[in-house]
Amino acid sequence: MLEFLANLIPTFIWDIWNSLPPLVQYLTIVTWKILFVMIGVILIVAFSTYFERKVIGSMQARVGPNRVGPLGLGQPFADVIKLLIKEVVIPSQSSKFLFVIAPLLTLIPALAAWAVIPLNDWYVIADINAGLLYVLALTSIGVYGVILAGWATNSKYAFLGAMRSAAQIVAYEIAMGFALVGILMAAGSLNLGDIVRAQAGGFSHWFLLPLFPLFLVYWISGVAETNRAPFDVAEGESEIVAGFHVEYSGVAFALFFLAEYANMVLISSLTAIFFLGGWASPFEGLSFLSPLANIPIIGLLVVGGLHWLFIKMAFFMYTFFWLRATFPRYRYDQIMRLGWKVFIPVTILWIAVEGVMAWFEVGPWAGLTG
Repeated sequence: MLEFLANLIPTFIWDIWNSLPPLVQYLTIVTWKILFVMIGVILIVAFSTYFERKVIGSMQARVGPNRVGPLGLGQPFADVIKLLIKEVVIPSQSSKFLFVIAPLLTLIPALAAWAVIPLNDWYVIADINAGLLYVLALTSIGVYGVILAGWATNSKYAFLGAMRSAAQIVAYEIAMGFALVGILMAAGSLNLGDIVRAQAGGFSHWFLLPLFPLFLVYWISGVAETNRAPFDVAEGESEIVAGFHVEYSGVAFALFFLAEYANMVLISSLTAIFFLGGWASPFEGLSFLSPLANIPIIGLLVVGGLHWLFIKMAFFMYTFFWLRATFPRYRYDQIMRLGWKVFIPVTILWIAVEGVMAWFEVGPWAGLTG
């Protein structure tokens, strides 16, 4: 693929490129990588709002967006324009600096985490060895934006939503952390690319099977982390109006909205990387399918790449929408009980089971001594 792209570039451009200092070359490559990833994530976020309304509409025997553009595909852009031209009202009794910075603290970590997400076996912005710790740290920072939004508003409804969100995220962050310990034990590395490569060989080698309880804990905790239904008590329209962002409007509200969907995309991609082999094809290792690898289009099913990561990510995004359309909102005590009394004990127990599996060289640890 890289050789094909290189052949499309004229020779004189290569001559100019080779004359540049190595630092300039490095910064240019990283800048283009960042632009590609950020534009892709923002477009996915924009059209996720469209597909969510279409999916939920279909489940509830409604049509969904169908007025703006063909098939309603212009609806996300109409929503953006509407939010951009609305007035941003800052409450007179609020802490203005914190009120303004809170949406940014929610959005920036969701975008910055993509720096270590490998899209395929060669495309990653920063291929660092501590990628897992980096992701865990950034996904934990988003709660500060929610807390600051609730506190800076100087509104009791917003403050209640912020406290709910803080307690909920702390509870489920611990469960997610223990689930990632299980991933570390199975892959033997904190590098996200190495975690994907440890699952090479097809569906039977994915961590989904030996770590299935951790997969369920991580995925459900991810839904709770993003404050999505049925864990959206931080917003709780029927109880506390709109929770932590009740006083936000215009662009400020749009940033919270963008952060929620960016976190959904991030959790979906991380779940695919940790448990479903990331960019790897489920048909790897099947020798009778190897002749199909050179056939256009059909060969994409056999060969791993960005398309497989996108398909897995799209499945989890669809599950987000499905859950919202299916389940009613849980009571706050039910959410806390699930996080503290169910998920954390399950993850600790399964880490112990993993230790036994490693001792007997079962699952991901098979054949280590050989």
